[in-house]
Amino acid sequence: MSQLIAKRILLKISGEQLAGEFEGGIDPKTGLWLAQQLTPVFKNKVEIVIVVGGGNFARGARLAGHGIKRVTADHVGMLGTMMNALALTDIFEYNHLPTRCLSSIFAEQVAEPFIHRLANKHLEKGRIVIIAGGIGRPFLTTDTAAVSLALELNCQVVLKATKVNGVFNKDPEKYPDAVKINKMTFAQAVEDHNIKVMDKAALGLAMEYKLPIIILDAMKNQALYQTIVQQSIEGTIVS
Repeated sequence: MSQLIAKRILLKISGEQLAGEFEGGIDPKTGLWLAQQLTPVFKNKVEIVIVVGGGNFARGARLAGHGIKRVTADHVGMLGTMMNALALTDIFEYNHLPTRCLSSIFAEQVAEPFIHRLANKHLEKGRIVIIAGGIGRPFLTTDTAAVSLALELNCQVVLKATKVNGVFNKDPEKYPDAVKINKMTFAQAVEDHNIKVMDKAALGLAMEYKLPIIILDAMKNQALYQTIVQQSIEGTIVS
């Protein structure tokens, strides 16, 4: 087995990425791509936790207003993460990746409840764990939930998948002269208002517990394998 960057990792995938070629909803081709990218990682005995966003269906902060309370809007967003998690679980299982969908909101008819010991048991038995509903509370993004859950499940690193391959000093989609930053401290990431690649509350929590975060483009071929198994990191390390 190759030298691993971590024995247990948490991968945060946004809802927008799961939409793939569509304007909303989930693109099954993107789910299949993700399953194929994670297969060689899984075969190297890496324990994988996945936290999914729900922005491809609903985003609480945007939905709130005109009579919809922020708490209700965030609950709707959590249901969006549930739809993504359920679809990914089926796609992964179809592609021979043993997977369990756990939910932080009550949904026993379609998913197992997120319980610390249950999640650990699944991971120890060689199953991928996909967590829906964030941490089940409003006013907290799935980025913050990802860091919280990574700490709870003793993951050694969080991989945050974005549309670009790391952190840049300014938006690379708007500015062709944007410069990529290979390594940065949590303090730099929190203090720099131009860096919006991850929620500041999530970065602050990771900084407090010294949990490293890698920002990368998971849609780039073999990016996950190269980062986790080969330790060849093309993204940005925040530590």
